[in-house]
Amino acid sequence: MSGHHHQNRNRLIDVELDESIGRSTPDVEHERAVAIFDLIEENSFRPVNDDGAGPYKLKLSLAESRLVFAVSRQDDAEVVTHILSLTPLRRIVKDYYLICESYYEAIRSSTPSHIEAIDMGRRGLHNEGSQTLMDRLAGKIEIDFDTARRLFTLVCVLHWRG
Repeated sequence: MSGHHHQNRNRLIDVELDESIGRSTPDVEHERAVAIFDLIEENSFRPVNDDGAGPYKLKLSLAESRLVFAVSRQDDAEVVTHILSLTPLRRIVKDYYLICESYYEAIRSSTPSHIEAIDMGRRGLHNEGSQTLMDRLAGKIEIDFDTARRLFTLVCVLHWRG
């Protein structure tokens, strides 16, 4: 085993969306697949107090207005399940959609400076959502900011009904 492989134990190798999340339009399904691909491609993920026997698999499901993170090992042995309230994220996710819609609208018809202004707002909200997600997971699962960004994208896409 190379040392590089060892370092990479604190990471996700698989993300699965539970049936509770439901199917959506092909566009949304595509966005979900891309979000999952990006997350698996590059992430840093470690359940707090786990003795480092990653890499990990994550199964996401929705229960009422909560997001359920079920973490297991490569061999499917359960590690931990955390249930997060989505309430603190709901406003950000909603605002994020609205701004994404304005952005797609603007791309078709607005000036570059207008598009840039919307894009800055969109990035700002994305950062805020990522930070909120990190804060919610603090003491439960250690993730870095880039991983939080990718997870936030996935959470947004989960809400997307198309």
